[in-house]
Amino acid sequence: MEFTYSKIMYNSIKHGCPSLVYMEEYIMNTQKHLTLDARTTIELDLGKASSFKAIGQLLNKDCTTISKEVRNHRIFEKKGTFGKAFNDCMNAFNHACDMRCICDRCTTKKRPCWSCGKCINSCISYKKYTCPRLSKAPYVCNACTSRNSCCLEKAFYRASYAQHEYETIRSESRSGFAVSEEELKHLDSVVSPLLIHGQSLHHIAISHLDEVMKSERTLYTYVNNGLFTARNIDMPRTIRMRPRKSKPKALKVDKKCRIGRTYGDYKKYLEDHPDVSARQLDSVEGIKGGAVLLTIHFVNQDLQLAFLRPSNDSQSVIDIFEKLYITMRPDVFIDIFPLLLADNGSEFSNPNAIEYDRQGNLRTKMFYCNPNAPYEKPNCENNHEMIRRIIPKGVDFGKYTQEQIDLMMSHINSYARKSLGNKSPYDVFAFQYGEELLEVFNLIKIPANEIILTPNLFNKTNL
Repeated sequence: MEFTYSKIMYNSIKHGCPSLVYMEEYIMNTQKHLTLDARTTIELDLGKASSFKAIGQLLNKDCTTISKEVRNHRIFEKKGTFGKAFNDCMNAFNHACDMRCICDRCTTKKRPCWSCGKCINSCISYKKYTCPRLSKAPYVCNACTSRNSCCLEKAFYRASYAQHEYETIRSESRSGFAVSEEELKHLDSVVSPLLIHGQSLHHIAISHLDEVMKSERTLYTYVNNGLFTARNIDMPRTIRMRPRKSKPKALKVDKKCRIGRTYGDYKKYLEDHPDVSARQLDSVEGIKGGAVLLTIHFVNQDLQLAFLRPSNDSQSVIDIFEKLYITMRPDVFIDIFPLLLADNGSEFSNPNAIEYDRQGNLRTKMFYCNPNAPYEKPNCENNHEMIRRIIPKGVDFGKYTQEQIDLMMSHINSYARKSLGNKSPYDVFAFQYGEELLEVFNLIKIPANEIILTPNLFNKTNL
């Protein structure tokens, strides 16, 4: 710190400005990232209708920096005002709507459509209207004098939310691998065939330096984290070595995978597409480093699928969705899996490979829960309790086959639920989508008096 201070003092004297004020301003300008205090200042001054230039001068920042900060971290809220519900219909905004009794709420209370706010999805005259003030500075409603009487979608800048979003993006940008999907495919095409033919990573690194352009240590990291087609078992020397006690940290394939796919983005997507139902994804571990289950939970039907994976890597999840996509046909897959909600595990860190098929066609949308927030997909988590009744914690999933896992899920999905009107998830799903699709999932209906939800299910008599 003393060296930095003296260097700044020397530079200030050299330029003919040895004052302490100059040095303080110089130090402040070297801080490129905004702090929570700076964001709080922005929020307060936006409430006072201050311009970006005035706020920038106050924080010693360029006005474009303040503008980008506000636009990148503003929150959109679909809230009405006192005595009026949210309604962004152009006709309602212009007081030109005379529609009545569009939805059940309007019919029951005999109220006009413009005062309801629930008729948007069913009214044929609906035209979305966005406030033009949000497309120009200051881009938010913090100082808008009409916000207490406005029923349109509003945008706000809040320092606490902006700081949290900034910290999340910063944390994720510093994790994972600094390699694109295209570069990873190229490396895989060069390294994996040679590894399978018995060559060592050291030999590959020095013999194909111009093609690989990665260090030997980096290649080992990629192989150990399952990013290549070749695995540790393809390296004879690695097989003979005893594994280290410390488990390598799980790293994300795409370190920016959560950008545009956060839980807030998920809630907004559901508001814009109310007819879409999400499928919740999760992983169930047996023992550390062993085989795992990928579970897919249908919330409305309470049906859950489970797929056995040899390891908890991203490629095994991609392979399962590729197989489902081919088996079910693209049109059926898009209808059954329109929206996916997963946690922040590294096995779900390659969303593009799941969202798009090999021809680049969009087949689903994927979003992520907030970190350490399993309560945001409670249906999936609660259904895991039934899996644990049959396969307790600490039991290696590797001792089971996919046929046994399918049998377990058939028993679980045939179990009647009070929340489904004493119907089973199997019956509800079959009524909505047909039993043919359940056959694709390898699920069968188990009679009520034959359902077993204990480890006895896997006795020889039940296999």
